[in-house]
Amino acid sequence: MLILLPPSEGKAGQGDGPPLDLGRLSSPALNPIRELLVDRLVELCADEDAAAKALKLPATQRHYVQANRALRTAPTLAAWELYNGVLYDRLGLGDLPDGEQVLIASPLWGLLRPSDRVPPYRMPMSAKLPGTETLAKLWRPAVAEVLGARDELIVDLRSGAYAQVWGPKDRGVSVRVFKEDADGKRSVVTHMAKATRGDVARALLAGGARPESAADLGDFLAGQGWKVELSEPATRSKPWLLDILNA
Repeated sequence: MLILLPPSEGKAGQGDGPPLDLGRLSSPALNPIRELLVDRLVELCADEDAAAKALKLPATQRHYVQANRALRTAPTLAAWELYNGVLYDRLGLGDLPDGEQVLIASPLWGLLRPSDRVPPYRMPMSAKLPGTETLAKLWRPAVAEVLGARDELIVDLRSGAYAQVWGPKDRGVSVRVFKEDADGKRSVVTHMAKATRGDVARALLAGGARPESAADLGDFLAGQGWKVELSEPATRSKPWLLDILNA
């Protein structure tokens, strides 16, 4: 089993490790694009106003421009320490085994293991950097090469923007979260969805789950108390859909 996570907008403020060393990151095949994007992001952030506009930063987050300028020299921290949004707070990677079963999608780094050390930064998937294609298009071939070689069940907990980069097709399960009212009407509540995805990942890792199929995954989560619905792929190029229904 491989669990794919999104990054989080919330990030720790500062690391205490050595500066960025791309050669020590996992998935070294991604390093040429990482190198390009670090260069372009540092270049963009030389102009604070232009960077704030391109990165869609509100006034309260302009400090990320300075963080981006310092990508090459800033202290690093492990990805599991860096990301601290709702999903990661619920997941609690720091006290779980089998972190190597997890990969984190990132618009700047492509894919990270929880133990990979990177500096704080800010770059949304929608950012357009000077002299580059859209980030989804830029990353697609390289990420497909890395993940296409995996043959285990892929549990996809990413949000839509990151799913545009690569999809696991019919050997993966895309997990969706809905709130279901008493009349059966379903809606998406973003905070709830993030929290539930974190809970799902934690249950899988803490429980030592080893699902080999979408049905195995559905059975495991149902056994943990979730109401789930599993739908077969529409085509072989699409993943299974597993819907979690919260009251």
